[in-house]
Amino acid sequence: MADTGIDKTHPHFSKLKTLELPNGLNHWDFTSDNPDPASASKAALIDVAGHGTHVAGIIAGRTSLSEDPKTEGIAKISVTSEIRNEDDTKSLVTDEHKGVISGMAPQCKLMSLKVLVNDKQGKLSNLLAAINYIQRSNDYGRNIKIHGLNLSLGYPFNPVWFAAGQSPLCVEVNRLVRSGVCVVVAAGNAGYGTVMQFSGAPERAVHDGTIMDPGNAALAITVGSTHRDMPHTYGVSYFSSKGPTADGRMKPDLVAPGERIVSCALYNGANTGEAPFREDTGTSMAAPHVSGAIAAFLSVRREFLGQPERVKEIFVGAATDLKRRPEFQGAGLLDLMRTLQAV
Repeated sequence: MADTGIDKTHPHFSKLKTLELPNGLNHWDFTSDNPDPASASKAALIDVAGHGTHVAGIIAGRTSLSEDPKTEGIAKISVTSEIRNEDDTKSLVTDEHKGVISGMAPQCKLMSLKVLVNDKQGKLSNLLAAINYIQRSNDYGRNIKIHGLNLSLGYPFNPVWFAAGQSPLCVEVNRLVRSGVCVVVAAGNAGYGTVMQFSGAPERAVHDGTIMDPGNAALAITVGSTHRDMPHTYGVSYFSSKGPTADGRMKPDLVAPGERIVSCALYNGANTGEAPFREDTGTSMAAPHVSGAIAAFLSVRREFLGQPERVKEIFVGAATDLKRRPEFQGAGLLDLMRTLQAV
């Protein structure tokens, strides 16, 4: 995954050794200029923003005090969430969690490719370098060790110089998919904003055609957001970027839960005996649900390793129709069980 890094000290990644990579693979920090391999690998496992750690916890890892295998070294699981006050302000509350918190594919290995210095800032060149790093690690498709890339990030594209889906970033994403890597991308959070009435007064409204790069890449699996618990009732999240692309292709491809998703909060080596989690919202949280589901799918349907376009076809074909417009929901809601049964 390419993001703000992953906090390796969080207990969620310890028991199942989520961040211990096989086959000589290394985590890497692309936000620093010319680091040596040891420092680059170490820096990729430091996350000061928390975005990458939250995304990582949705894909993989597991925290449990009640069921085996239990997470060692902690006595409490806490979850911080927002509540709405009577005066319409918000407050943070922290409650103790008694159950198990698991990623979609708890035993999946995660490689941290640090491309963002925080959750709002990162050079495009960092991400292009990370994609090239995956290509080289996979010997350009001849020996695939990295099977998926989660991109819970987005960049604006310049429509004057590049058609939608034809920017250098989208071209590299498509090339990575053709080399055998599943690429899952957040659609973006620009699907709702402000328009101007004839009178000049502002009015809030849904915005179509708001998919961001690299979600415009034709071969990427572009993911919008839906409600965590009641997707059939509430449908697609108001903020989730909507299609079609600027050149007239239908996006997103799927939707997945992206509202008030519980995952890892920053731990930063704290020796408190408490594993912290928090809620967060956005298509950044929806995309790793799909990435984790693909990892789980490939773990039992190994004949599809190295066939990302076929994997996308199967997942899109098995999605649950939420009865919303395709430029809102794509093919519909991610359904891992139906996907497994489809092949």
